[in-house]
Amino acid sequence: MSKTRTTALFSLLAAVLVVPAAAQASSLWHPAPGEQGFTFHPDHSTSTKTRAEVLRELEQAKADGSYFYLQRGLAVPSRASGPGKTRAEVLKELVDMTPTERAYMNELYSGS
Repeated sequence: MSKTRTTALFSLLAAVLVVPAAAQASSLWHPAPGEQGFTFHPDHSTSTKTRAEVLRELEQAKADGSYFYLQRGLAVPSRASGPGKTRAEVLKELVDMTPTERAYMNELYSGS
């Protein structure tokens, strides 16, 4: 093997080994020895929002009540977008269902 070919091969190998390490250094999570296996570095994140935008979203969440749930790590309940259907409307939809829709619903909910 010629010297230039060997040098090119080692340069390529070094680049292949260095690029993933450089990508990891800019991520939020870094591998670490130990039981957890990673460390979290929030200072490596870049935000696209300004402080004013974040504060506005926080005030909005407090006003609509979703902050209470998010603060406790709970799912925010969905808001009803309009009046619900009556029992008669639901039964009519069930009766008017096409065979293709019925087969899809059976597959979706019963797994058969």
